[in-house]
Parts: sequence; structure tokens; C-alpha cells
Amino acid sequence: MKVRLLIADDHDLVRDAIAALLRAGGCDEVAVAGTLPEALAAVQAAVQAGGGYDLVLLDYDMPGMDGLEGLAQMKRTFPAQAVAIISGVARPAAAREALEAGAIGFVPKAMPARSIIGAVTLMASGSVFAPFDFLKQEEPPVQGGLTARETEVLRGICAGRTNKEIAREMDLQEVTVKLHVRTLTRKIGARNRTHAAMIARENGWF
Repeated sequence: MKVRLLIADDHDLVRDAIAALLRAGGCDEVAVAGTLPEALAAVQAAVQAGGGYDLVLLDYDMPGMDGLEGLAQMKRTFPAQAVAIISGVARPAAAREALEAGAIGFVPKAMPARSIIGAVTLMASGSVFAPFDFLKQEEPPVQGGLTARETEVLRGICAGRTNKEIAREMDLQEVTVKLHVRTLTRKIGARNRTHAAMIARENGWF
């Protein structure tokens, strides 16, 4: 089976490692992108060339994704394109939300290499891949309607850390932390990060 893939991930080493893995696993063409705009442009170019990709893999925390908004944007722009989310950090709830939002699958980066190849092949053929062992994991409790990731960012804010320090501690891109700060302040009704820390302390969240 000939398979054409696009992998969009902002971590060069991770992206290239996955691409090499899939090429070795029999995928004929594996293109790469580092941001959501690059991925959208690549799909547009492929469509204009009269083809397209059998599957597009979008990293959950890639710049421009803003949670699952990137998935929604890709699906709005290219309704017929099969799109899956790949992530090494997203929680089970995010995986379930991705599937509900129209993703053809969710691939944890921690999966064994053979399993990743099998999942990609399955999705490229048009079947949905749902990692049941991952999806059934219990979520840790969160505060104020925040996701677990947003809660950790808020914890860092309360500890007086900068976005750069939080990003380094959580192994994230600084732009990703900024997106989380923007989202969590909106969720808890805070005007800014200082106000967010005040709300967290007043509610005894930490």
C-alpha cells in the first residue's frame, strides 16, 4: 500500500525521527512541516498538484495549534483531508476531544515504534485509531475548569516563574506556555497573570 504522509511538529529531532521511522516502515512519501501554517500550505500545494496526503499528523503542542483549534482549522480548510493528532504530552481528555472534533486518530508519541507504524497505516487507509489503553487512563483532578496542563502553568505563575522558566520546567516551547496563560486567564476570569495568581490563592487551589 502506497502511503503519502505529512508530519507537522515543531521539534526537529522528534519530527525527523518519526518521519524516518515511518519511511522505514514502508511509507512511500513523508513530508514534514514545523508549524500549523506550514502544514496548511503543504496540504494546499499537494491539493493543487492534483493529489493530497493520505494522512496529516499534527502535533498537539505545535505553534499555531492553540489546543484543538489547529485541527478545526485544517478540517475547515480541507474537509476531505484525514487528520490525526500526535502528542507526547496531551492528556486522555484532549485525545477524546480530538476524536470528537473529527480527528481520524490520536497517537501518543510514547507508543512503541511498531504500534505507531500500524496506527498510521490504519488511519491512512481511512480507519479511525483510538488508543484505548491511553483513553481509559484517569485524569488527575484540576481546578477552576482548567486542564491539567493549564493547572501546572498556573502553579508556575503562582510560584513567580516567568513563561520561559515554566516552559523549561515543563519541557514546552515558550510560545505554548503563552497560549496556556492566555487560555487559563480567560477561563478563570483573570485580567492578567498577576490577577490569575491572586484568584488561585484566594480559592486555595495551591
